[in-house]
Amino acid sequence: MLTFIGLGLYDHKDISVRGLECIRSADLVFLEGYTSRLAGTSIAGMQEYYGRPIRVLGREEVEQHPEIILDPAMTGDIVFLTAGDPMVSTTHSDLRIRATLRGIKTALIHGASISSAVCGLTGLQNYRFGKSCSLPFPQKNWTPMTPIEVIRTNLAQGLHTLVYLDIQDDRCMTVPDAVSLLEEMAQKAGISIPVYVGVARAGSPEPVVLAGTADRVRNADFGPPLHILVIPGPLHVMEEEYLSLFGGL
Repeated sequence: MLTFIGLGLYDHKDISVRGLECIRSADLVFLEGYTSRLAGTSIAGMQEYYGRPIRVLGREEVEQHPEIILDPAMTGDIVFLTAGDPMVSTTHSDLRIRATLRGIKTALIHGASISSAVCGLTGLQNYRFGKSCSLPFPQKNWTPMTPIEVIRTNLAQGLHTLVYLDIQDDRCMTVPDAVSLLEEMAQKAGISIPVYVGVARAGSPEPVVLAGTADRVRNADFGPPLHILVIPGPLHVMEEEYLSLFGGL
């Protein structure tokens, strides 16, 4: 049995009661540590609260050596933990497919996802979002233009864009970093981004939401990670009022 459990957005207390019960009864507990992380806690804090040892896996282990998880799931109860909701990332969908093809029973226990939390924090309506994109840190002479093309297409269709910011072992991209990168891309692509909406520490007791021009947002102090960015399309009157009240637009 392999159970995928979403941990929610911020710390070890975001998990559901059902998820916590499943962890405490499992034979082995794995945590993927590469698509996102819980910024409000630590592995030690999670192990103490959940009452179980946790093995952290990197991308290569999950994607190229899934037998680490699947072999013990053939005969035991194995838990695979992810920040947010477990099936938002395609790598997790692939793991569930592999498990099912091997005859392993699987189950899902959902957690709060940033994709829905952003709507609540910003007031941007979920059905008005287009395709999302990820923004990686540039590496040497490599700066992919895919993010700005996704944003361009969504803006042309009057849709919002959720921009996932890069997370690496030693650093997490901030909203100001992301705005600076996108402004450079926008200049090369010949487009203008009129409004940015930055969100920091969604799910925490004191999240930060700030909307405005590129200069305003990239010069703001959003505090510690995790951060995420939204490029809104044309705003509905209620979205504009919400962002004005809760995001300083």
